[in-house]
Amino acid sequence: DENINSQPFMRYRERFLFSMEEVNHAAAKSGEIKGHYLNVTAATMENMYERANFAGELGSIIVMIDLVIGYTAIQSMAYWARRNDVILHLHRAGNSTYSRQKNHGMNFRVICKWMRMAGVDHIHAGTVVGKLEGEPKMIKGFYKTLLDLTTRHDFAFGLYFSQEWASLRKCIPVASGGINAGQMHFLLYYLGDDVILQFGGGTIG
Repeated sequence: DENINSQPFMRYRERFLFSMEEVNHAAAKSGEIKGHYLNVTAATMENMYERANFAGELGSIIVMIDLVIGYTAIQSMAYWARRNDVILHLHRAGNSTYSRQKNHGMNFRVICKWMRMAGVDHIHAGTVVGKLEGEPKMIKGFYKTLLDLTTRHDFAFGLYFSQEWASLRKCIPVASGGINAGQMHFLLYYLGDDVILQFGGGTIG
């Protein structure tokens, strides 16, 4: 889940090809469905569609975008993902420029709501025990916002009013950032088992 665009030392086409070669090798060896977060983030929608279509042609079941592309672009990519039966993974890169400001800005919980409504499938939502900051109940509040069909008001989790999500799909929270398998018992205790756990740190760079 790395924030990579397409630079002279690592063009997206070559990266996608090499990544999918290993994905297919792992799938063939294990007999399981495997995937890799192919980051299609780019400067324009045309470039992102081009990269996403290339990922689809290679057989990728998932693509990734970064929050910094903007909300209209995120929703456009969500429509693309629905049409092409591809999972859309959202990295929250850039959120701290406004979600960590105490005097202005907004809480990350609001971003969770927006991204669920926009139609993304995964979003990085905190780890509690990793390198990302976060008080356990606050992080759990993010997870409840993403997963609950009805969000019940609970001040302890930062949920100040109830909300019915009706037919809107869940958005699976991702715990990623300085976590390892040795923390599994903490992660399951704080976050439950309806979560994607990203271990291992960056592998490309």
